[in-house]
Amino acid sequence: MEYQDYYQTLGVPRAASQADIKKAFRKLARENHPDKKPGDKTAEARFKAVNEANAVLSDADKRKKYDRLGKDWEAYARAGVDPDAAGSPFGAGSPFGGFARSAGGAAGGPGVRYEFRTSGGAGGADFSDFFRTFFGADGGTAPPPGARRGPATGPSFDDILSGMGLSGSASSAGAGRAAATPPRPRTTAEAAAEIDLEEAYHGTTRRLELDGRRLDVTIPRGAADGTKIKLSGQGPRGGDIVVTTKVRSHPVFSRKGNDLERDLPLTLAEAVLGGEVPVATLKGKVLLRIPPGTQNGHRFRLKGQGMPVLRGEDFGDLYAKARVIVPRDLDDEMAGSARAFFDTLHQPDPRTAT
Repeated sequence: MEYQDYYQTLGVPRAASQADIKKAFRKLARENHPDKKPGDKTAEARFKAVNEANAVLSDADKRKKYDRLGKDWEAYARAGVDPDAAGSPFGAGSPFGGFARSAGGAAGGPGVRYEFRTSGGAGGADFSDFFRTFFGADGGTAPPPGARRGPATGPSFDDILSGMGLSGSASSAGAGRAAATPPRPRTTAEAAAEIDLEEAYHGTTRRLELDGRRLDVTIPRGAADGTKIKLSGQGPRGGDIVVTTKVRSHPVFSRKGNDLERDLPLTLAEAVLGGEVPVATLKGKVLLRIPPGTQNGHRFRLKGQGMPVLRGEDFGDLYAKARVIVPRDLDDEMAGSARAFFDTLHQPDPRTAT
């Protein structure tokens, strides 16, 4: 299976900052978006590859795991070693370590954190075989094929996660040592579910399975990073399950609370003469009136076109920032016409202090 160089996919250096990664992702996602290039299979494949690279490099934990193993990942998987066992060259922080661990370091006690991420209902189904082998079907918690696990000291969560295409188990107690398991109190299990901005806008669901029971987790519209959904009494040993949402970055919109921001490309004629232009929102397209003489960078407010307020009836606003596209590669005739037009404007020097 071919190693996927996610840095090369996004065209960024390995030391790139999160801001650089986000900028590169947005640019490439816009260029290859299926809505922009319908029916283009090459662009579609490129779009998926860019999304996969962003899913890894924009997540601090995934990026750390990816950078740690690098091109040696396949040899590590074939070796079938337990990275949490004593003597592991990767230490306890290996990317294929145990699935459950309490805040205090002992497995199975109160506050055990079962963390998983989804990329939709199929848990990474749109990602490559390399991604699923490297990070597991759950995108970050399952070990590679052939990897051995230590003895479990916490409850298995495989059944709970199977409905989301996920898997996981408790972390080992140590290097080959069997640990006595005293009666354990109720456990609050935590999970992280990734959703698209569109899903956050409309609301969505995720499904868990526990002991033959199907649990539908309703993620309300307006959910943001850190929104928590509690399933009381549905977790292991009668404890709770708390699902925390993480909203993926969007190639067009950026979110500020309940407000959205986006660029609004304008032709030079539209900026100078004004007119009406269509603006895509999460609700659909609306017409925006552009006044004559609109300056580059001017922000238009589209009231009520932002995100829905969580568990409320109101909506935030959408701010569209004018980005005037100046014509390039003018021939002599066009340049002459433009020069004659601008000569009639008698525009003062904007660099002269007033």
